[in-house]
Amino acid sequence: MKIILKDKTLKLKECRHFKDKLLGFMFKKNIDYALRFKCRSIHTFFMKEKIDVIITDRNNKILYIYNRLPVNKIIIKKDAYYFYELPDNTNTYQVNDIINIIND
Repeated sequence: MKIILKDKTLKLKECRHFKDKLLGFMFKKNIDYALRFKCRSIHTFFMKEKIDVIITDRNNKILYIYNRLPVNKIIIKKDAYYFYELPDNTNTYQVNDIINIIND
C-alpha cells in the first residue's frame, strides 16, 4: 500500500499484529515510510524523532491531525478507527479531507 501526499507518495505499512503495533516507529531514525494502525490510541515513547499523526474514521475521513508530535506522548481518541503515523513534517492533509490510499 501507499499513501498519497501533496508532493510525494510514501510506502504504507499496516500494523496488524501486537508486536508491530507496540513497536511502530520506536528506536527508528530517518523514517521514510508511513504506518497504519487500526486502534484507538498510540504512544511515542522511545521514538528517536517527531512524527506527524493523522486520525481517521473507518472511511479515512480525517478527524484529527497532530503535526510534529514530540516523543513521550500518548493520544487516545475513542472515535478513531485508524491512526496513521508519518515521518516528521510530511503531512499535507487537513481535517475533513479523505486520505488517498493506493493498494499495490
